[in-house]
Amino acid sequence: MPGLVPRLFGMDCALPTLSGGHNQKPSLPDLIRQSMIAWIGRRHLKRPPCLPTGDVDVVWFDRTRARPSVDQQIEAGLQAVEPSVAWSVKNQARMHQRNGDQPYLSVADAVSRWPETATAVAARLTQAGLEIVAPFGLDDLFALVLRPTPSFETGKRIVFQTRVREKRWLERWQLLFLSKEFIM
Repeated sequence: MPGLVPRLFGMDCALPTLSGGHNQKPSLPDLIRQSMIAWIGRRHLKRPPCLPTGDVDVVWFDRTRARPSVDQQIEAGLQAVEPSVAWSVKNQARMHQRNGDQPYLSVADAVSRWPETATAVAARLTQAGLEIVAPFGLDDLFALVLRPTPSFETGKRIVFQTRVREKRWLERWQLLFLSKEFIM
């Protein structure tokens, strides 16, 4: 899928595909979350889009290849093709262990258990067009509202609060705001 980012975001740059043919798993991208968030934030600020300055998360799902070494191999391949991007590849078939959840059934199931509604979005380009998984909708993403998903409203709220503080989103994105019911 050469030219993926320009087609998705109108950017004058491209993200690579995994080396090889169209049948290779995982396909890129099962998620380009950081790119979408940065693109939407820059649109609100009326700045030209650019490649993300943080990492680009690529998520996929395959129970038979859930070893971290597989993710590392994919990251190395992506890094070789596009070294200016900090790739973060995670097979969601094992991420439930790190997150203290029941096993995820798919990328869509994993996305539904992510901490923030605005980041719980996955997109990939298929032959039919752009496929978006957004279990909590896109309103918070486009409105630049930061709020926890239902899983992080109570029992895991400290995780949400820690992420907001450590990632410094409210400092880096002045138009982003914390939903009033979750002001820390």
